[in-house]
Amino acid sequence: MTTVDTIIFDLGGVLIDWNPRYLYRKIFKTEEEITWFFENICTPAWNDEQDAGRSFAEATEELVLKYPDHEIAVRAWYGRWQETIAGALPDTVAILRQLKEQKSHRLYALTNWSAESFPWALANFDFLHWFEGIVVSGAEKTRKPFPEIYQILLNRYNVDPARAVFIDDNYKNIVGARAVGMQAIHFQSPAELRRALAVLGVRV
Repeated sequence: MTTVDTIIFDLGGVLIDWNPRYLYRKIFKTEEEITWFFENICTPAWNDEQDAGRSFAEATEELVLKYPDHEIAVRAWYGRWQETIAGALPDTVAILRQLKEQKSHRLYALTNWSAESFPWALANFDFLHWFEGIVVSGAEKTRKPFPEIYQILLNRYNVDPARAVFIDDNYKNIVGARAVGMQAIHFQSPAELRRALAVLGVRV
């Protein structure tokens, strides 16, 4: 087994508790209404475009024009986006802290996140400054799971993919990482992450 010398973290869903339902529970009365809105109006595919660099303003106006009856809810997506973040996920941050203190691995982050809102995250989560580097999809104008964004990180920081492990809660992004030669862990819980890292010889 190739020795792992680099660990790459996703952010939302792994280290940061992001969930649009936190916001939309204040706007809609039922979970069913929220689900319908996410499936038909502010869809994952629409949100992906902002992760890949489209501006909040352009994205919002596109949907307001298309769905004027849902204008308030549409404008809330970016007008109140900070309410979609509940805070850090402390048990995973604890793993990151241990890795940082051990100084045994290079640590990076690779996130699908808009360039417009990421500065807020940098200002509000100290642990983001523990990484040697962070690749933000919105700044690169591409996103996971496309191979070019993984390659940007590998090239920029001179990372050997065979010696890197990537951690993400979205399985599609795991598939993308493996396609460029990285080992990858599908994040499901901090305890499972510790076990999966141990299998790769990383003790935390």
